[in-house]
Amino acid sequence: MPSPPGKTQLHYTPPDGGWGWVVVGASFISIGFSYAFPKAVTVFFKEIQEIFNTSYSEIAWISSIMLAVMYAGGPISSVLVNKYGSRPVVIVGGLLCCLGMVSASFSTNVVELYITVGFIGGLGLAFNLQPALTIIGKYFLRKRPMANGLAMAGSPVFLSTLAPFNQFLFNTYGWKGSFLILGGIFLHACVAGSLMRPVGTQQTKSKSKNKIGIKGDEANVKSSHKNKSTWEKINKYLDFSLFKHRGFLIYLSGNVIMFLGFFAPIIFLAPYAKDKGIDEYSAAFLLSVMAFVDMFARPSVGLIANSKLIRPRIQYFFSFAIMFNGICHLLCPLAEDYTSLVVYAIFFGMGFGSVSAVLFETLMDLVGAPRFSSAVGLVTVVECCPVLLGPPLAGKLVDETGEYKYMYMACGAIVVFSSMWLLIGNAINYRLLDKERNLEEAKKKTHKLESKQSVPLNKSKSLDVNVKISGAHNSPSERETNI
Repeated sequence: MPSPPGKTQLHYTPPDGGWGWVVVGASFISIGFSYAFPKAVTVFFKEIQEIFNTSYSEIAWISSIMLAVMYAGGPISSVLVNKYGSRPVVIVGGLLCCLGMVSASFSTNVVELYITVGFIGGLGLAFNLQPALTIIGKYFLRKRPMANGLAMAGSPVFLSTLAPFNQFLFNTYGWKGSFLILGGIFLHACVAGSLMRPVGTQQTKSKSKNKIGIKGDEANVKSSHKNKSTWEKINKYLDFSLFKHRGFLIYLSGNVIMFLGFFAPIIFLAPYAKDKGIDEYSAAFLLSVMAFVDMFARPSVGLIANSKLIRPRIQYFFSFAIMFNGICHLLCPLAEDYTSLVVYAIFFGMGFGSVSAVLFETLMDLVGAPRFSSAVGLVTVVECCPVLLGPPLAGKLVDETGEYKYMYMACGAIVVFSSMWLLIGNAINYRLLDKERNLEEAKKKTHKLESKQSVPLNKSKSLDVNVKISGAHNSPSERETNI
């Protein structure tokens, strides 16, 4: 059941500011590294391919493994965040990314790059992404959509800066020296993690308990832990009961459909422009245009989503943002010259940024902040499959047809279908929630009426005689007790 904007299931009141804005900055860095680096690292692939004499598909597996491990590592990251908090997990993630890149600089074949950059680096990115998303929900409630939008803006900002920076490193130091430098830069994620100070721990402790009471509670907790089964222990850190949550299942199924056609248009944008006869630098500039618009779209959409009109209807807003994104892809084949492709890149950046800005805010709106960490872990591991399969399937469609326009039309149709799925699903979900709420209110009203009807009997002045009511043999009523 979605939590209302004014209420929270946390045991404290989120500050909605203060140190929370520093945490947003730290999340900006962590999210930027996680989403931008797997795309920016492709700058080095051409030289690595020539040195190791590998095919395009073999070298492309480096980014694929990194993205797959980043998404599949979500549940592990969720368990660690629920147990130790966001700060140590992000610090470990930064160290793993540094270790992966430094080790990769000594690689002698592409398989070693799969292990170092793909697996170790991908696991480090997983430890950067999920804690950064979780801690924002602990610091913000009313301003949470705006905070999420600002933090998610790290992805386009880092993408627009890391790509040319990597090209500069490549031209100056080669791919091995660049990997060493990037390993040192990843240590900034450790600094970002150290800024993620835990919140709400002091408020949850009761100051009125004496030492004897605390010791007794600890003993009870220890004994209860011993009696817990292994499944209950796992469920404590990773809440599998979310798969019984109606809103969560609608969100998850819609996202799985959407991600089949979500990333392929970005990957094939530059090749599509080259196929139209546009030079390489102008084709690459289309990605810069898209990233630049995306950079401003995410915080702007976060502000819009935080408004009084949109916040209660954020699930519908998310569906229409996805629909706008899909319509852009459907209209892309109409772009025949460079100017029209720039216009497409602008609208694509707006749509992509709108979806990304509220992607996790809608999930938090559905499950609440306390269960958000587990929800992100479960969502990312399920989304791992469409994220991996989407681009290869789109490439296969290009190989079969020989034209990019059919791929863009197919991706657009998939994304529009996912938006309709979410729109209809959320409408049904809210209607069922209203019915359930009305039933609960009706039960409460009948209960109040029954209690009011019993009040005159209890307060009657003529009850000077000991009268027994049939059916009250098990427990005495208030009237009998008073007499």
